[in-house]
Amino acid sequence: MSAPAPLRAPASSLTSTQWLICVIAAIGFAFDIYELLMLPLIIRPALMELGKIAPGTPEFAKWFGMMFYVPAVCGGVFGLLGGYLTDILGRRRVLTWSILLYAFSAFAAGFSTNLPMLLFFRTTTFIGVCIEFVAAVAWLAELFDNPAQREKVLGYTQAFSSIGGLLVAIASAMAVQYGKNMWAIWFPDFLPRAAGITLDPHAAWRYTLMSGLVPAIPLIVIRPFLPESPKWAQKKAAGTLRRPSFAELFSPELRTTTILTTIMFACSYGVAFGAIQQMPQIVPGIDSVKAEIAQKTEGKPKPDAIRMSKGIEQEKASEYTKAQELGGLFGRFSLAVIVVWFASRRRLLQVFLLPGLILMPLIFLGFAQGQESTYFTMDISFLPGFHNLSVSFLGIAIFLAGFFTVAQFSFWGNYLPHAYPVHLRGTGESFAANIGGRMIGTPFAALTQYLATTAFVPGTTPAMKTAYVAAGVATALYLLNLILSFYLPEPKAEEH
Repeated sequence: MSAPAPLRAPASSLTSTQWLICVIAAIGFAFDIYELLMLPLIIRPALMELGKIAPGTPEFAKWFGMMFYVPAVCGGVFGLLGGYLTDILGRRRVLTWSILLYAFSAFAAGFSTNLPMLLFFRTTTFIGVCIEFVAAVAWLAELFDNPAQREKVLGYTQAFSSIGGLLVAIASAMAVQYGKNMWAIWFPDFLPRAAGITLDPHAAWRYTLMSGLVPAIPLIVIRPFLPESPKWAQKKAAGTLRRPSFAELFSPELRTTTILTTIMFACSYGVAFGAIQQMPQIVPGIDSVKAEIAQKTEGKPKPDAIRMSKGIEQEKASEYTKAQELGGLFGRFSLAVIVVWFASRRRLLQVFLLPGLILMPLIFLGFAQGQESTYFTMDISFLPGFHNLSVSFLGIAIFLAGFFTVAQFSFWGNYLPHAYPVHLRGTGESFAANIGGRMIGTPFAALTQYLATTAFVPGTTPAMKTAYVAAGVATALYLLNLILSFYLPEPKAEEH
């Protein structure tokens, strides 16, 4: 296919309705990621409380894997169905119901009294997010006719996904700081719990999960009143909207696009979950974190020492997550700025893949050493969820990891709407995002934890082993993605 011309056509100013659409879409993308990135932050303390499972054990790896793999598989299957329904029922209707599903599921997860209950509600949360993302991208892509304007809208609204990641890190830190003074969570007597398990009604991880309901409120209130995709609605009204077909994704014209985007989307997600989202498991092995725990728990009774240790680890994991999501935010905005200057989608993606391939193994090998060097510290306690801003080698490293990896998700959000016709847009996007990203990519989180329990991986602690495996996973997936990028079909030129 020939490469399209750079998208520099003049665009008219956005109307008030279009601005509202952009604002609501940005909020939606932000809180999709908000809901997803809760799990890496809360899974360690949740498994320790609900199952009395110690990190680094086979049982920990088993449940860690289930918490990522089961929601990913179910999210992939139902997300694929949701993409199909998006093409049949319309973008707006599917969006509304998917938001309701993930918002109330996240809230209910905070009341979990056992691991199966937590797994169930994380699964329904994941299903809602998987459906919402595909419907939202298709909806936005069809609301703006001007190509340059559409690329910018898709790029900038998706950039707010990293705001969601930053906000959930802040929410987690605030839950650690203020959770002990908040209302006690009530656990109904009819909810089953394992014998010998003591439930903490002030656990920070529970408040973090329950916070997922709050940001969904404006989406639930406003989004149903926004317009349906005009392109989809016009074809539907005229009776010219063809019925979507999964088989059509593998027609001679679309087969290469479908296969490559599915594998490459899986690679992008695999790096995120198999490496970057392992930070809460890596942080306890950092020397400065171990020293702080030893200092603050010295002489404390064992129950208090355990609670304080978990709080410190979650707080430090939140700080690194903030750095990672700031990097992702800058990466997404960088892509939104430069997207209109690249005629070739391949070259645009390679701008992020080449540096990432070089840096990612170095970054996680650095984390495996566990030695943190602080360059300077600034007091920013006036910001909610923050104490001091510490700029360090590992902080800069995770910022760069987020920059080059997270930007790829915005790339796919821009690329996929152009790869399929209107009647197949939701189905095609859903196949790549859900089969590739959710079902194949997300379970790399479980694979990393499984490999970290094996004897052949170097390292003397679970945290060190996890960092070494993360380095290997990131390197392999970046390399595969870079190789495949040379074969990625260029989207057809826009028809006017």
